[in-house]
Amino acid sequence: MKTLHSFKHAFRGLRNFFREEQNARVEASIAVVAILLGFRFHIDHYEWICVLLCIGAVLSAEAFNTAIEALCDKVEPEKDPLIAKAKDVAAGAVLILAIVSAIIGLHIFLPYVFRILN
Repeated sequence: MKTLHSFKHAFRGLRNFFREEQNARVEASIAVVAILLGFRFHIDHYEWICVLLCIGAVLSAEAFNTAIEALCDKVEPEKDPLIAKAKDVAAGAVLILAIVSAIIGLHIFLPYVFRILN
């Protein structure tokens, strides 16, 4: 029963995450495009692993960032330089992962695009 409650809380968190966070919806939309491109180009097994790991990592990082921001806002509702720093660093971590994931995506998908164009 405890496990079922854990899943219930996790799914509620995901629902709130995608309902309330615009960045999560944007990243999920990009993930859908990457998955559709993967099917369109028939990417290989290892390319799928890379694409899915990037999607999972970016969405997870965004979720952690959201959790950190919510916790910081609860702990210190007033402007505080250390809270601002924590929130900025967390957002920066998501940005790093998104940039690396975009580079990986380009590395995987650009050769397929060039084949179609030639």
